[in-house]
Amino acid sequence: MTTKTRKTYGATALVALAVLFIGVTILITFVLRGARLDLTESKLYSLAPGTQKIVSSLTEPVNLYFFFSQEGSSQSPQLRAYAQRVRELLEEMAQRSKGKLHLNVIDPQPFSEDEDRATEFGLSPVSVTPGGEPVYFGLAGTNSTDGREIIGLFQPDKEEFLEYDVASLIYRLSNAKRATVGLIAGLPVDARFDQMSGQMAPGWASIQQLRETLDVRTLQADGNDIPADIGVLMVVHPKELSPQTQYAIDQFVLRGGKLISFMDPQSENDNAGAQMGMPPMGGRSSTLGPLLDAWGVKFDTNQIVGDRELGLTVSLQQGKPPSQHIAILGLNRASMNPKDVTVSALDSINVMTAGALSKKEGATIEFEPLIQSSTNAALLPAAKLMFLPDSDALLDGFKPTGERYTIAARIHGKVKSAFPNGKPGAEGAAGAHLTESKEDANIILVADTDILSDPLWVRTQNVFGQRFSVAWANNGDFISNSVDNLAGSADLISVRGRQSFFRPFTKVDELRRQAGDQLRAKEKELDQELKDTEQKLTALEGGRGGHQASLSLSPEQEAELERFQHERVRIRKELRETRRSLDVEIEKLGTRLKVINIALVPLLLALGAIFLEITRRRRLRAGRAAAHTG
Repeated sequence: MTTKTRKTYGATALVALAVLFIGVTILITFVLRGARLDLTESKLYSLAPGTQKIVSSLTEPVNLYFFFSQEGSSQSPQLRAYAQRVRELLEEMAQRSKGKLHLNVIDPQPFSEDEDRATEFGLSPVSVTPGGEPVYFGLAGTNSTDGREIIGLFQPDKEEFLEYDVASLIYRLSNAKRATVGLIAGLPVDARFDQMSGQMAPGWASIQQLRETLDVRTLQADGNDIPADIGVLMVVHPKELSPQTQYAIDQFVLRGGKLISFMDPQSENDNAGAQMGMPPMGGRSSTLGPLLDAWGVKFDTNQIVGDRELGLTVSLQQGKPPSQHIAILGLNRASMNPKDVTVSALDSINVMTAGALSKKEGATIEFEPLIQSSTNAALLPAAKLMFLPDSDALLDGFKPTGERYTIAARIHGKVKSAFPNGKPGAEGAAGAHLTESKEDANIILVADTDILSDPLWVRTQNVFGQRFSVAWANNGDFISNSVDNLAGSADLISVRGRQSFFRPFTKVDELRRQAGDQLRAKEKELDQELKDTEQKLTALEGGRGGHQASLSLSPEQEAELERFQHERVRIRKELRETRRSLDVEIEKLGTRLKVINIALVPLLLALGAIFLEITRRRRLRAGRAAAHTG
């Protein structure tokens, strides 16, 4: 073969390889469109299974309008990075929706039609920097029946719930019918006629708030069945429920119904049967009794949580100064579970004479605390608070256990029936009876009923004959969040908080902490030497005595001052060296990462390719040699 022929073959091979590369690229572009490989530790770029089911099961088109001001956010790189994260999530959802989810990305310029459209949806701009251009960063959605939902502002500090918020918006648009909530209440939560005052007493704001957004249907407390169209059952103060009603609740949960129950060791709003200021004859406690035992939950109605740290300052009697009441608690953000969407964004919830929930030993359920006391808490006998004239008496002998007591909890998992023999009074009768839940149950239990009452979270004002309620705590938000969460689909409930998109530089932070410790040690050393020198100077001056002694310095003082000045210069130099060494270590770390990413990884890939090519050629030569020998 001549040299010219070899060159021709080589050029032809290069052209063929180029054409092949272009063809494969085009093929991959069309065949593998939307395919992704998520190699992040927490699968940040992978949709949760529940989200995938929600978007893939859409039957009607849903339009999403993502508004983000690119120019206005130019001075906030962190916000722009988060906006990219939101956009990628929305694009991923649109790709998984089988064409039912239509995404529109809009950059609303000032005084433009896009800005007018954002305002029409109800989105408002925010100022990222002082005096800077307002920024739109929200999402609006519409469905085929003129339904609208919005997320007014994507907050980077709530990134863990980004997927849940978006999935919830899509679910609400695809399920326009309001969820039906059944309410069994042992307390006067709705508006009623008060015989004592002869006037209509208003209902509790927490229940009225639910009725504004959900179809809340009141059920009889002695009912024998829960209607099939009830998706969420809300049980308030289940005091002395009949076995038949308990059985109805039991079967409702086993069928897959969602339950939220408010129980209490001592409900301060239970005045049924009370006379002359005495408590009710049957007591004020309530519990689901055998149902809790079957579910693997412990709740003792004889114990109340007392908290020395979170107890509110109140006045029990008129004319007496306020004092701390350790059984009336103002729970703060540290009391909330940061990983549960129902309470993660809440700042304060107030409870009164609440009980404690816990998981039974050996129970197979997943017990997730939602609201807990501080560690400066202990359990108090409920009888001690029944006739309590002075809250200071609760402090007598109070000894914190160091344990955090759970006041509200979520229960997941398979649960068994509390009535293995069937309906009470009808054992052995024909009819459908479940002994175990088919799917994982989802139950929220709250060991306090007073959390629902107005005095613990709203102030009522009358303005020109109109009654207005102003919230000063998040009790109502907790109730609404919990019921909304349960009213969603099982797929939506399964979308839990994800790990944050922003990953801290743990190694850099560790270096800074180490340098900070060294700096603090040097500063202490400098302060101590300064104090020692001043004491020596004072002693020298005291030894000489006389008024003129203070006008000049002795040789000893001069020497001491000179020594101190040298020491101070030395220590300050060491401080600078420590700071400089910190920067040097961080720069070295950055250099190492750059070398790894820019040089080492490509080098390893190149070496791997060369190794594979050498191996391939050796195999070809060995094959040719074998063929020639044969």
